[in-house]
Amino acid sequence: MPPPTIRPARADEYDEIARVWMNSWVSTGLAEASEFLLANLRTRVHYEIERGWTLFVADDRGMLAAMLALHLPDFYLDQLFVAPDYQGQNLGRRLLAFTRQHLPDEITLRCVRENEKAWRWYEREGFVFEKEAVEPMTGFVMKYYRWKKEKAV
Repeated sequence: MPPPTIRPARADEYDEIARVWMNSWVSTGLAEASEFLLANLRTRVHYEIERGWTLFVADDRGMLAAMLALHLPDFYLDQLFVAPDYQGQNLGRRLLAFTRQHLPDEITLRCVRENEKAWRWYEREGFVFEKEAVEPMTGFVMKYYRWKKEKAV
């Protein structure tokens, strides 16, 4: 069976993208699934698209397996969430490789301090910790990371 295809998201998929985002976030153990959370994420997808997100999905023959949101002008990987049924299958690594194609020289990102699985994975993938700061909207302490392409000598 071929792996999911990474492609630009379509506007008619935004609600399902929010569901993938919620289910993946809930799988971290940091939140519980709810209609309230889903509604907030649906609203946020539209809001962030207007603010400049470039949004991609991993499409598994019509099922959304993951979402990836980049803010290209800022070299920023904003969101990378893999649906629980697709976790542990190297899809995250494929999405990160895809991100490096779009941001080949530098990538910044942040993740919730309590999401140790995520930030440890980014560290293994070559990201360097820079700082921690509280996100005022959510109250979560965020860990900020940067990856830079190594310069040839």
